[in-house]
Amino acid sequence: MRRIWNVRINAAARLSGVSYSDLIHGLKLADVDINRKVLSELAVSDPEAFEEIVSKAKDAIENKAA
Repeated sequence: MRRIWNVRINAAARLSGVSYSDLIHGLKLADVDINRKVLSELAVSDPEAFEEIVSKAKDAIENKAA
């Protein structure tokens, strides 16, 4: 099942302009503790919430680079 979750997350992340690995890295930097199963469900059932999570990850990556 983890493979399916990763594929879903990757597809949704790419639509949001970020790679899967950058998303996961950004979530760790932002201290967002969410498992892949829940992240996958959000990507499918609630794209707005998923986009907010992606935004937090992007912000964390940008803040680290700055």
